[in-house]
Amino acid sequence: QIARKNGARIIPVDSEQSAIFQCLQAKGPNEPLRVHLTASGGALLNVPALRHDRLSVSDILRHPRWQMGEKITVDSATLMNKGFEVIEAMRLFGLSVDQVKVVVHPQSIVHSFVEFVDGSFLAQLGVTDMRLPIQYALTYPLRVKVDLAPLDLAGLGELTFLKPDLKKFPSLVLAYHAAQEGGSVPAVLNAADEIAVNAFLNKKIKFTGIYRVVEKTVRAHKRVLAPSLNEIKEADIWARSYAMDILNRGL
Repeated sequence: QIARKNGARIIPVDSEQSAIFQCLQAKGPNEPLRVHLTASGGALLNVPALRHDRLSVSDILRHPRWQMGEKITVDSATLMNKGFEVIEAMRLFGLSVDQVKVVVHPQSIVHSFVEFVDGSFLAQLGVTDMRLPIQYALTYPLRVKVDLAPLDLAGLGELTFLKPDLKKFPSLVLAYHAAQEGGSVPAVLNAADEIAVNAFLNKKIKFTGIYRVVEKTVRAHKRVLAPSLNEIKEADIWARSYAMDILNRGL
């Protein structure tokens, strides 16, 4: 809201949001029909849901493509991180929840797509290295040389794209629910997820317990439709307390 009021441009550094931002620089007068956020699939892409209860913290932290902190690596495994990115894309680019889709792309070379009304897609590709989107945000609108090996298209072999398995990754469904509800619900989703992931990392709950804690907290929240900053903070505090109570009572 402050950016709009002051005519300021927010330049994202997250790789998927940066990809959308870059693709939109080439758009004409028509607005995008949809954006497609790519997800690596995390550590559990090829792990059946029946095994999720038996996965250890070390199992979850073995991300196949990115080297990240523990919290975001766990969120990558649940696909909650992609749910957060859905909400981010809605805010950053003025999109409805129906205009933001998720596609699993294990190679993490295409960082996102923008789809236009004529059926054309624009995609941003690059090596799997966060220095690229960070640098572009700092130097925008200029592009400067970076000391990284260039992307070898012929050496890639293939690029694959899959629909996310929503039964296997219910956290993504819950994030879409929060995005649809809006108001204070995304803040509650985020706060409860931080509590639940921390509990998992400290081996207090199973991996599948993360979703159960967050889902119970989100469902119990009484939405504030157009919250002030103070009301967002209050929702955050409430969600953390409620999630902790769930943990203390036991799943």
